[in-house]
Amino acid sequence: MSAESVEVVEGIKGINVDEILQTVYEYLAQYGFKVIGALLIFLIGRWLAKIISQWIEKALIKSRVDKTLATFIKNLSNIVMLVFIIMTAVKPLGVKTTEFAVVLGAAGLAIGLALQGSLSNFASGFLMIIFRPFKVGDFIEAAGIKGTVQEIQIFNTIINTPDNVRAIIPNAKITDGNILNYTVNGKRRVDLVIGISYEDDLKTAQKIIENVLASDERVLHDPKSNVAVFELADSSVNFVVRPWVNSADYWDIYFDMTAKIKLALDENGISIPFPQRDVHIKNEAQQGA
Repeated sequence: MSAESVEVVEGIKGINVDEILQTVYEYLAQYGFKVIGALLIFLIGRWLAKIISQWIEKALIKSRVDKTLATFIKNLSNIVMLVFIIMTAVKPLGVKTTEFAVVLGAAGLAIGLALQGSLSNFASGFLMIIFRPFKVGDFIEAAGIKGTVQEIQIFNTIINTPDNVRAIIPNAKITDGNILNYTVNGKRRVDLVIGISYEDDLKTAQKIIENVLASDERVLHDPKSNVAVFELADSSVNFVVRPWVNSADYWDIYFDMTAKIKLALDENGISIPFPQRDVHIKNEAQQGA
């Protein structure tokens, strides 16, 4: 056995296990109950903070405060209460609240410098609550994503896309770009292009399309729908068909009108042509003769 191994073995033999256990017992007796008490304060306080924040949200909604603002206040109040609970929990451990506040402030500054993006998201979320470019339930397009707003959180906004995919977008990404709100105005215009053959009668086709629009109760009378010749294309005369509908009916009308107009034109002998091209073949042998 080497000299180093001998020294290690002798050092282990020299350790008094009873003294170590006695030291552990003393620390447990001095700090054990304090640690358990601090842990209980934190766990119970966090549970109460969750309940209180949820109660605040329900009370605000009951008072007819907008759900978007109520949810934001709930999240913010929960964070504030958690900070207070942590300061209360460390007090039994002998940590002075004032000193802890200074340490917490310094740590917050350091974390803030390290997490500037998160602070930017928080500021953007606060601005969205103040200026309200959209609210929960609106169908919007932001940061390249279309969907229905589910929740505006402190740092992120949650959106469900039409194919039921949940998108979590940082608030700063939303405010840095254009925001398209398809719901806020209440009405939307459906834009369709319908082509008919050059041989068909324009006025008859236009009347048929107008009758289809008039027969659907979901199409609004104000603003008035527009059916007009839009383009003399290569293979067809194209009508632009623009009915106005409630925002909630947009896609139903878009699909239904496309099918109804096609069926109505077919029933009246109006054709919707497909692209065609005339090809002329020259016979070189005949030209030589």
